[in-house]
Amino acid sequence: MSCSLYLVFQYMEHDLAGLAASPIVKFSEPQVKCYMHQLLSGLEHCHNRGVLHRDIKGSNLLIDDGGVLKIADFGLATFFDPNRKHPMTSRVVTLWYRAPELLLGATDYGVGVDLWSAGCILAELLAGKPIMPGRTEVEQLHKIYKLCGSPSDEYWKKSKLPNATLFKPREPYKRCIKETFKDFPASSLPLIDTLLAIDPAERLTATSALRSEFFMTEPYACEPSSLPKYPPSKEMDAKRRDDEARRLRAANKAQGDGARKTRTRDRARAIPAPEANAELQSNLDRRRLITHANAKSKSEKFPPPHQDGALGFPLGASQHIDPSFVPPDVPFSSTSFTYSKEPIQTWSGPLVDSTSMGAPRRKKHVAGDSREPPKPPTGSEKDKSGDSRVKGKKSIL
Repeated sequence: MSCSLYLVFQYMEHDLAGLAASPIVKFSEPQVKCYMHQLLSGLEHCHNRGVLHRDIKGSNLLIDDGGVLKIADFGLATFFDPNRKHPMTSRVVTLWYRAPELLLGATDYGVGVDLWSAGCILAELLAGKPIMPGRTEVEQLHKIYKLCGSPSDEYWKKSKLPNATLFKPREPYKRCIKETFKDFPASSLPLIDTLLAIDPAERLTATSALRSEFFMTEPYACEPSSLPKYPPSKEMDAKRRDDEARRLRAANKAQGDGARKTRTRDRARAIPAPEANAELQSNLDRRRLITHANAKSKSEKFPPPHQDGALGFPLGASQHIDPSFVPPDVPFSSTSFTYSKEPIQTWSGPLVDSTSMGAPRRKKHVAGDSREPPKPPTGSEKDKSGDSRVKGKKSIL
């Protein structure tokens, strides 16, 4: 026989976080009032029966296609007695909706922690996004101070919170809720100001919130049955959309980076490396020495050494490189820069145009090759005209 207990609940098509995050959903003021009235009515029911929910947030507020809102996930809920104090843990409530007294380590608290969360949700529905999305407890407390002001000296003295000395700001923060939310409906500001009071005693109760000006002025809250019918929307759907958008951004960024790297490599390949220029210069220097006898005809392309800087690289200075021409793929450590006021050097070095030379292009020789003057012919040979040549003597005509 199984000892497992299974609970079956009504299926709810939406949660408030999923609807609020949906790009096709924009809540009107009557709709916000409808949802908030149902939330505060549910909290009133819980608090009057001595239950603290301690994890009020959008994803725990389920909504069906009939517009009915239900509070779910009582995993952190606890009983409390306002007339009898007993210590409770402060490690409750999702960070963005956590009251400041919990962040300061309070173990004696009441309905104020749920009402603070309700105030965050009201402002979120009107703003269209979370109002204090902190990443850490310290950052969350700082966001609270910037919006709601820092606690007064009187509150610090009476609360005696464990983390008061750690998180008490040196300079007090000014409360600026009305200035920050000046575009909200005017009737909503007093309720938000009350629910987001730093001192939990000033947040009053869910019953008093239901009697606030926000629900007593036009436009009134609409009936749940008149709410629009939306496609199923839950927080997990919103997270899935965010993850997909994040993956697309990452893929586009990687594709763009790859294209930039390819272009950089192509540019680098089009520019010879410094070592190749050094070898070319060495070959040209060697050719200049070997063909010294014919220097007059080649002086236009190979000037004397003291003028060689105009061609590209000075003699013996193959690493004399202009920094503006350093290719991206050449390591910085492999190149030593020496600024010179000589003409700008080119990475390709001096080029020889065979057509302007008026002679056939000679075969290129690599470093280590040597050329010697042509030796006199040996033996006896026949030229094209049939004349004979004798070793060591002139040709006989």
